[in-house]
Formats: sequence, C-alpha cells, structure tokens
Amino acid sequence: MTAPAASASGTVAADEAADTGKRLSSEERRRQILVAALAVFGARGYEGATTDEVARAAGVSQPYVVRLFGSKENLFLAVLDDALARMLAGFRAALADETPHDPDITPEKSAAKRIGQAYVDLIEVRGLHQTLAHAYLLGSHPAIGAAARRGFAKVWRFFRDEMGLDADESRAFMAEGMLISTMIGLRIVDDYGSDPQITELFRSCFPTELPHVLEVLPRGTDRW
Repeated sequence: MTAPAASASGTVAADEAADTGKRLSSEERRRQILVAALAVFGARGYEGATTDEVARAAGVSQPYVVRLFGSKENLFLAVLDDALARMLAGFRAALADETPHDPDITPEKSAAKRIGQAYVDLIEVRGLHQTLAHAYLLGSHPAIGAAARRGFAKVWRFFRDEMGLDADESRAFMAEGMLISTMIGLRIVDDYGSDPQITELFRSCFPTELPHVLEVLPRGTDRW
C-alpha cells in the first residue's frame, strides 16, 4: 500500500479502512504484519531488515507498523515470541496425537518421530527457522539476547518435562534441529544434486520427506 502524502495519523486511518471485502480488526492486521515480518527477518536478519520492508510485505504503511509495535526491536521480539509459540504448539500437537501408528515402533519412538516431523513441517512457515537462528546469534543484544535465551530454555524444558527425554536425548534432538536450521539458513539446497556431500547430508536428515523439503525450501534466488 502506498502511503498518502499526509500525516502519520492520516496514513494509519487509510490503512485501517483500505481492505477489499471487509475491514480487518487491529488484531487481524497485527497478525498480518507478524507473518510478513517473519519472512522479512528470516531473509534479512535483524540488522538488515527495516520496518519499511515489513510494511511493504504486509501491504500496510510504515507508520502503521510503528504504531502497533513501537520500534523494530519490539517488532522482532514479537516475531520471535510468535515463532517460538508456533513451534512449541506444533510439538505439543504432535505429542498429543493419538492416531494409531506403526505397532512395531515403541510409543516413545513414535512420539519422537512425530515431533521431528512437526519440526520439518515448519519449513513451510516462511522465515520461522531462519528468524530463530538469527535470534540465537544475537546473544549480546540486551533485549533480544535475553528473549532468545528464554526461548531456547523453553524448548529444552519441553523435551525434558513434557516429552520426558533424558538430557542426552534432549541434546540430540536440539542438535539435529539446529543442524536443519543451519542448512536452511545456508540455502545449501542450491547444491543438492551437484555436490555429493550436500546430497548425502540432505538424504540423511530427510529420509522420507526429501521431495517435499526440496520443494518448499527457499533458494538462493528467493528474496524472502
């Protein structure tokens, strides 16, 4: 949406009114901006992204983004919190799934498989894995670093307390997740099929979901 040459308050009012079909509520518009910001931060990182880019991706004006979130830092913190909540919600849904599974697999291994699948499925949420990875590199930032550490600890506690894994099993789960996030961030999917090492790595990490993963992973030519 192109901002009119008027005051910030006038621009905000235009954003709130200009929707084809129905007027979005503030909460719906906030959700729209969070989805766009997740993609932008995932592609550009915290330092590289701007609220103007987020506004363009969301189809609203930059003053409206600032009105809702106050600053880029607050927006990133909201996106980080939302990404962690979505990931843990996916894990909990997979853990609670009572659909009959392979009788030759123990319940513990079945739960682990479902949660691993849930993590892979989140690749379809554009920017989620990358934004979490960006946040984990900002440990020295006074606000973002603290939020990222709290989130990282929440994931650890999920594996330990809710899933019931021991410390070594939890570490292995998180290590594999970080490997997958690193692969996504590096966009090494571009080298799949041409580099034997990368091809082997992908086939090891995604033994059953590889065709789908190759389809949804962002590539070097994708902006976000």
